[in-house]
Amino acid sequence: MKPLKTAILGCGGFAKRHAQVLQQLPGEVEWVACCDRNAWKAQELSAQYSAGQAQVFTDHATMLGETDLDILIICLPPYGHTDEVEQAARHGIHLLMEKPIALSRDRAWQMVEASEKAGIKTQVGFMYRFGEALEYLRTLDTGPIGLFSARYFCNALHAPWWRDKEKSGGQLVEQVIHLFDLMRYLMGEPLTVYARQANLFHQETPGYTAEDVSATITTFPNGGLGVVYASNGAIPGKWIKDFKLVAQNLTAEFGDTNQAQLFFTAGLELTTHTIQSSRDFYLAQMQDLIQAIRTDGPTRTPLREGARSLELVLAARESAERGAEVRLS
Repeated sequence: MKPLKTAILGCGGFAKRHAQVLQQLPGEVEWVACCDRNAWKAQELSAQYSAGQAQVFTDHATMLGETDLDILIICLPPYGHTDEVEQAARHGIHLLMEKPIALSRDRAWQMVEASEKAGIKTQVGFMYRFGEALEYLRTLDTGPIGLFSARYFCNALHAPWWRDKEKSGGQLVEQVIHLFDLMRYLMGEPLTVYARQANLFHQETPGYTAEDVSATITTFPNGGLGVVYASNGAIPGKWIKDFKLVAQNLTAEFGDTNQAQLFFTAGLELTTHTIQSSRDFYLAQMQDLIQAIRTDGPTRTPLREGARSLELVLAARESAERGAEVRLS
């Protein structure tokens, strides 16, 4: 089979991780182009990861029109999205798109509609769905999950656009959405959400309007509860994204979705199982997209899933702004 011709749109820091993945897939993909409104960023990315072989563009419409692409990897910040999904769909180009896919519910569902109408394969960058410990969990008869609790702790100023809630959506929308997506993946679609958010630690930081502490409670049809709490005022230089769940037959503690300790509670004797993996989440999600293209099968995280997880965090933000519980449609 011919390699799938691939391009990267948005050549900031996160694009480097995807470029590294492309380097690991010789014969599967051919990286032919990259695009950024700042030409020097695209030139640096191409030089560092493709020895200058990836053609450089500063306009995505020109790139999509002039290159015969199979896959487009979109690494734009939330505020930077325009019509790239619709244009890729018109050209029949499959997508791997970083989260969050939009900053509004309406825009997200417009992207879903365009991609599904065109019949292209799409994958949203919720790479934690590909953790080896999480995959093992999903093979088990856990019984209903009654409680999911997760925390997202960091302490960094990030980019200027990230600190601006109008451009990033805030910490919950831009970062912690990963944990809300995992909660949906394990527990299904939620009924209601109630959240509180505040900016406690960065009130004197110019341009910092995002929340830096938050707590969210989500309810599910079976009576289960999800609790997600986050802060950007925790330990500098350390990123903590762990979670726990209590199900009818199992209690699980995840350091991340590759690392878990499982406690089987249904029998007369308590048994445990530990999983420690170094699986590359990013490589796994790209391989999943490639397989879907080759076999005309589904991806694990199509744009529709990206829209649903976005709806949840936007509802949480709305709840915090209103000081009231929000019911999800």
